[in-house]
Amino acid sequence: MKISEILKQDKLLLSFEVFPPKTDTAFESVKEATQEIAKLNPSFVSVTYGAGGGTSRYTLDIAKNISDTYGVPTLAHLTCVSSTKVTVKERIEDMKKAGIKNVMALRGDLTPELMNSDRKEWDYNYALQLVQELKESDGDFCIGGACYPEVHQESINQKEDIMHLKEKVDAGCDFLTTQMFFDNNLLYNFLYKIREAGITVPVIPGIMPITNAKQVERAINLSGSFMPQRFKALVDKFGDNPDAMKQAGIAYATDQIIDLYANGIKNVHVYSMNKPDIAQKIQSNLSDIIG
Repeated sequence: MKISEILKQDKLLLSFEVFPPKTDTAFESVKEATQEIAKLNPSFVSVTYGAGGGTSRYTLDIAKNISDTYGVPTLAHLTCVSSTKVTVKERIEDMKKAGIKNVMALRGDLTPELMNSDRKEWDYNYALQLVQELKESDGDFCIGGACYPEVHQESINQKEDIMHLKEKVDAGCDFLTTQMFFDNNLLYNFLYKIREAGITVPVIPGIMPITNAKQVERAINLSGSFMPQRFKALVDKFGDNPDAMKQAGIAYATDQIIDLYANGIKNVHVYSMNKPDIAQKIQSNLSDIIG
């Protein structure tokens, strides 16, 4: 089932994100974790893509297993950073053969090595180009794109960021998923601005449960996320107690999701990252809300 059809449902939805293994030896343990998350019967499960395309096969294997075994729709990530057109077309063909209908079109993170390379030599510099490639294929894909409530780190300002986002949507994105954020007001302001700019496709908020103190630094480095004082106080108080920090982090994420639902958001995506216990606990906390 296409994500675009799922998002038309008149009910509150919760989806989860998992990632594929980096090696063959880790495949079975990762597969088991993703299956436990699929058993929760979320609206869909997204499967990320390894840096440099190293886990492209695993992405399709995990996505296909979830869909075929549990009947849960899947969203397979695809990146294009430093890839050739030939390679990307091969991966699109692999997706078609695997029966993938939903694709998250991403440029991909720039590693230090890529940042120092000559981008003029790349076939793809932006996710926009990948969206165009997918639309030109005969895969009949439902295409998702990323958006940034706090501005993409490489953009000069939010106005420029939203301009480029509209270009990506106009090229064929059917929906958008946000980068993690920890202050819902950032999302509400962002939604107002993109609607004013003429971007009307569904936007799925992405929530990251921070369950250990080390994740805070990684989240800031990855996305430049703003940490509200309320969240900082939580980490200061419970960061040295792993069990307490895990419980507090799940509670904070749950509170964010409840606020989103209460303010008209129908679809929330949780970056559960192969942790079935966290996904299950959040879903349990919302059991009477999402039904």
